[in-house]
Amino acid sequence: MKKILLIMCILGVVLPYYHLINFLILNNGSMDGFWSELFSSHPVSMISMDLTVAATTFLIFLIYKKQKDKINITKYIFSMFLVGFSLALPLYLYDNYNKI
Repeated sequence: MKKILLIMCILGVVLPYYHLINFLILNNGSMDGFWSELFSSHPVSMISMDLTVAATTFLIFLIYKKQKDKINITKYIFSMFLVGFSLALPLYLYDNYNKI
């Protein structure tokens, strides 16, 4: 299972950045239109809101674990804001696999 979590961490970096790079290529390196396209249709908005709520819930959970168990959450926060929820959650599960 731990190998699968490591693979998910890798995919959590590669897949989002693959799409970001394609977006930048199509827009000549410009981020213009990124946020407007993020909510361009109801299905896309639904997925965006779903991930926003899930990532926010995970962030609240991390803060709770920091206060309760005194764990260092820095790398999970950085991974969430530099890459996304797709890396932060698998990384947390990978690091805490034996505790679960």
